[in-house]
Amino acid sequence: MKNKILSLIVNLNIFLLIFGGAIVNADTTKNNNEYKLIPRDILFGNPVKTSPKLSPDGKKMAYLAPSEEVLNVWVKTIGEDNDKMVTNDTNRGIRRYFWSEDSEYIFYLQDIGGDENWRLYSVDLKTDKIKDLTPFDNVQVRIEDHNKFHPQKMLIGMNKEDPKVHDVYNLHIKTGRITLVAKNPGNISSWVADIDLKVRGAMVSNPDGSSDLLLRKDEHSEWKKTISWGFDDTLSSGPVSFTKDGKSLYLFDSRNSDISALVKFEIETGNIEVIAKDSYYDIGNILINSDTYEVQAVSFTKERNEWLVLDENLKDDFENVSKLSEGDYFIYDRDNEDKNWLIGITVDNGPVSFYSYSRDKKKGELLFYNKPDLKNYEMSFMEPISFKSRDGLTIHGYITYPKGENRKKLPVVLNVHGGPWVRDTWGFDPESQWLADRGYACVQVNYRGSSGYGKKFLNAGNKEWGGKMHDDLVDTVDWLIKQGIAEPDKICIYGGSYGGYAALVGATFTPDVFSCAVSIVGPSNLITFIDTIPPYWSTFRSIMYKKVGNPETEEEFLKLRSPLFKVQNIKIPMLIAQGANDPRVNQDESEQIVAEMKRRNIEHEYLLFPDEGHGFAKPENRLKFFEAAEKFLAKHLGGRSE
Repeated sequence: MKNKILSLIVNLNIFLLIFGGAIVNADTTKNNNEYKLIPRDILFGNPVKTSPKLSPDGKKMAYLAPSEEVLNVWVKTIGEDNDKMVTNDTNRGIRRYFWSEDSEYIFYLQDIGGDENWRLYSVDLKTDKIKDLTPFDNVQVRIEDHNKFHPQKMLIGMNKEDPKVHDVYNLHIKTGRITLVAKNPGNISSWVADIDLKVRGAMVSNPDGSSDLLLRKDEHSEWKKTISWGFDDTLSSGPVSFTKDGKSLYLFDSRNSDISALVKFEIETGNIEVIAKDSYYDIGNILINSDTYEVQAVSFTKERNEWLVLDENLKDDFENVSKLSEGDYFIYDRDNEDKNWLIGITVDNGPVSFYSYSRDKKKGELLFYNKPDLKNYEMSFMEPISFKSRDGLTIHGYITYPKGENRKKLPVVLNVHGGPWVRDTWGFDPESQWLADRGYACVQVNYRGSSGYGKKFLNAGNKEWGGKMHDDLVDTVDWLIKQGIAEPDKICIYGGSYGGYAALVGATFTPDVFSCAVSIVGPSNLITFIDTIPPYWSTFRSIMYKKVGNPETEEEFLKLRSPLFKVQNIKIPMLIAQGANDPRVNQDESEQIVAEMKRRNIEHEYLLFPDEGHGFAKPENRLKFFEAAEKFLAKHLGGRSE
């Protein structure tokens, strides 16, 4: 576990779709020749540089940058201008990579056409040789663990023997030899290893949606059920890491509380020590020392990100880092001696900036901006909002206004986040800036079911897809109209993944509320959606049944919550976009509702990308989609377009 930030992530990469956004002027009567639009390729094209990572020995830095419009990994020596591209991807681009613990290799993950069957590759930096370490068809690789104490080993998970579950393998880095070390009996959703990379913890997913933590003394001992979490706690609780001595375990824990806390669980005695907890917000990120395995700092995602520093030795460093630039800062990486840090700072109205920070010198230095051309344009600010839902819940969110004085009677795009068990946060969002720049107020709300606000708010979304979750979106529209912000007949519902489903619901369930809808990889039939989830989500299926519905026992209920069966209600224009290889939301989810709209002569546009999955990774596809969406919105809401 190389000095890193850990965050609470649901076992499966649930439905999160990430795009980007742009800028705005409130006077939508100006034509395009009088207003300098931010070009789409600046907003949605590849960054110039991004995602820097330090080699563990602190001598080199890697980062992502495009070559022929495809993101690849580059490496340079600290203090020298010898930048060199070390990977040769020519198709989708690389997004997930990391250093080997001995600083001699770069590892990266890549799939084919968005199918999410990740393969693990290594780059030998001495020979430039690239090797496919997991050359298995239709197999998904997950990185389980690696740390500085065992630089020649890595634990990986693969569903090679059974597509439904991941077993754990020990990968010998230099030879590439793979050895099975933990067999999944069929119900384990995640694994936890100790400092010696011995698999000693496992999370079991139960048929009733609850979960159990299994622990064992060593790899040859029997598993023992140690902690159980009920269904209400499942998505807000779970293991983080063993302590260095292996006698305790750090956990996210929401038992007997609405808020998820970071706790230290002593295995032998069962004693629990609360390390950090907020009164309203769940724990966000965790900073753990790679030598001592002590928790040094935690963050809470409130209206903005806030850090709580627990290690007195780091307080001056955090104070210095906070002064590098305005915005919210994150520690992207640290070397093994913890002398040098890489800092990322996000603002709401400009590019992400990356800094190097020396703990010895107590000084930071700007490395680069991810998209420096953004600095040539005036951006809008992302402002927090909150209001009460019809049944009394507090709904938090953000609004990004067009530039200018006018904040009344604006065309609005309600941009619904995916997940749905994630949340929108403050910072630079290219989609928000794009919409604001084109003359729309972009509104993002964390409707019930969103994470981060405690388990009651999270579980208030159970069985409420197309129900109270959608009521929160309609309540948002009502609030915008009552505040005088929105022009009632110029409101679009827009989103991807769950947000795409919400857009379809908006068009079919409440067709009089919205004037148009944009759905990106959105499920249209909850029955077929749940029936076709990827096989490796099998351990998550019971949670899906509890949170969405069970097709075997609740078919009629799921039909009532499925836009496909209410197509006859559509009276607004629709834009639907889909990736042909999407393993999460099958292509048929878009195809079947498009077919019904065609049959009924309902106005719509449909974009199918044959080389994409759950979202659009390739810049040319992103730009094609946003060009179509921009024209669609301009036609139906009256904003600007390139």
